[in-house]
Formats: sequence, C-alpha cells, structure tokens
Amino acid sequence: MTEPRDTRVELPAIAVAALEWGPVDGPLALCLHGFPDTAWTWRFLGPMLAERGWRVVAPFSRGYAPTSIPDDGSFHVGALMQDVLGIHEALGGDDRAVVIGHDWGAVTANGLGAFRTSPFRKVVSLAVPPIPAFTPSRSVADLIAMPRLLATQLPMSWYMMFVQLPGVSEDRLERLVPFLWRRWSPGFDATEDLRHVADSLYPSENRTAALSYYRAALRPSKPPAAYRAAQAAWTQATRVPTLYLHGVDDGCISVDFADRAAGVLPEGSAVERISGAGHFLQLEQPQEVNALIADFIGNG
Repeated sequence: MTEPRDTRVELPAIAVAALEWGPVDGPLALCLHGFPDTAWTWRFLGPMLAERGWRVVAPFSRGYAPTSIPDDGSFHVGALMQDVLGIHEALGGDDRAVVIGHDWGAVTANGLGAFRTSPFRKVVSLAVPPIPAFTPSRSVADLIAMPRLLATQLPMSWYMMFVQLPGVSEDRLERLVPFLWRRWSPGFDATEDLRHVADSLYPSENRTAALSYYRAALRPSKPPAAYRAAQAAWTQATRVPTLYLHGVDDGCISVDFADRAAGVLPEGSAVERISGAGHFLQLEQPQEVNALIADFIGNG
C-alpha cells in the first residue's frame, strides 16, 4: 500500500484534515468515511485510484480528529455536504470530479448526487442507499413488502436510538464501537481500524461530535443558513449516475435495500451485491470493490 500524504483544508467552520494519494493535477476523487470509522478506511482504494491518475482525497469528517470540531456546532447532512463542496472548491476541483462515500459518507454522497448545483459527475455509495429507497412506492406489492423489510431492519437499527441518550452513549462508546464492527462485518479483523477510530473519536468532544450526526438527523432542527440549500436536497432522488455497492452479510442495513436502490437510481447507474462482505465491504473485499469503482468512474 502506498502511504498517503497529509492534507489540510481550511473552511469557514472547520479545519479539515485529510489523507491524499495521487497526482495533485489529477481530477478529484473525494472519499468520505462513515461511523464508526475514519479516512483510513480508503487505504486500499486510494492508492489504486491514484495509479489511474486520480487525485484521491479522503477527509476526516467534521468532528473526527484531526479535523476540528465545527465552530457552528452543526452536524446536519447539509453541513456535511457543504464541507465536501468547500473541499472541492478549495482544491481546485472541476466537473470531472467524483464523490465516493461509505455509511454517513454515502448519505453525504447521495445527497450531493441529488443537489442541483453539485459539481460531481458521478457518485459511488456503499452500504447506505439513497433515502428514497427507504420509502414505499404506491404499488400494492411494494406496500405489502415494505413493512416486512422494515420489520427486519428495525432491530438492526437499535443503536440509532441508543446514541440519542446524551452522556450515556458517550460513556459507552469505547465498548459500543468494537461491538458494532463485529455485528456489522462478522468475521472481519478490525484491529487496525479500531486503533484509528480510537485516535479519532475517544476524546470527549469528538465522541459527542460523532453521535451528533444521528441526533441532528432524527431530531427536527434547522441547520445554519449556509447549509439549508444542501439540507433540502439530501432526502431527494440522486440525479447523476450512481454505483451502489452493498455487502451481502451487512449486519447494519439489510442487503434487500440494494434491490430497492436499483429502483430509485437514474439512467447510467448500477447496483452490485458483494459476497463475503458485511458493512465495511471496502475493507473486507477490497479487490472486488476497487475494481467495480474503477470501472465505473474510469481513469483520471
């Protein structure tokens, strides 16, 4: 694996730390991590895309050290989207850029795919489909099938309710994180990744930041004005070609949502189930995942 360079981008509300691979004059491939994870989750994809001419930049998301805690205190999806747009602009990105996201990074990438003024020509999202995949269509068959799928999913989503408890969930984060990795990606040795998570999340202010993503999403509140246009887009259907990848053994989100994703994506999109992988499929089956992403976005 080629070691990344350290990169720093100053935005109005945060100072973003990132890992970077590839030529600085290549088109941007921005890679967004999720919870409970870090930018190191792209350590296999980054060097591979760099060899193909991409400038790969993997930021630590707002509140994940060494990125700073945001001055405005916002952890809305619109804020996450605006951070990525700010990084794109600061690094001189153009309309060749693509965005790749996993988990909360996928939520952000899907939102950017729906945002009318987004500069990204393609989206790759892993493990979390676009929000419209979670809502039933008006067909009778779907209205019958959706409650069954939700009945399967709800017990898998218990942690989203647990992290709403201020203080309690922060105190238990060091036990919760390895438990989630074991449940979400059964059999995967996450030792290296858990070390990175410990460095990024276990200071008290970072714990609260990571959990605030879920709190902002489930508790109705208005984001700061600078994020409201992006916030309005994140639940809408993706407008640009999207590659959606989902691990067959995902213990966080049912793989059955992959089929639903196929029904809400635009022309030029693709959906792939990854065998032998759970939620952290980019780490569990890197060769297959990397090849699919490279084929979809092309060379830099």
